[in-house]
Amino acid sequence: MMETEAFSSFVFFGTLLVLKMYTVAIITGQVRLRKKAFANPEDALRHGGLQYHREDPDVERCLRAHRNDMENIYPFLFLGAVYSLLDPNPAVARIHFLVFFLSRVVHTVAYLLKLKAPTRSVAYSLAQLPCFSMALQILCALIKHW
Repeated sequence: MMETEAFSSFVFFGTLLVLKMYTVAIITGQVRLRKKAFANPEDALRHGGLQYHREDPDVERCLRAHRNDMENIYPFLFLGAVYSLLDPNPAVARIHFLVFFLSRVVHTVAYLLKLKAPTRSVAYSLAQLPCFSMALQILCALIKHW
């Protein structure tokens, strides 16, 4: 089904990352319900009244975690897909994808559970390493073919 072992690994970890993002979205919704902090007046009215059309620090934290995922996972999905087309060493590719995935999971856990600094920033930085590596390899492959 999958063209190469590297692409298969990319699809596996990419799918896990998308599921992780859905999980953060669900957590955000649950925190909204628990804290009664709704972004839309119609939702607030449904759950008790307009006084619940408000912001909440815990909901905002969830939203920031989700936004950070979008800012990082979407570029990874592009880079990982193109990188997989370069037919990289499957073990090296898997390490790239695994490091990114684990780092993003740690980043999310650190964000949502308010773990002590610098846990979140270290996880963020570690996730950038495979992305930077893949981007460089893509550029080098393109330059070779010009």
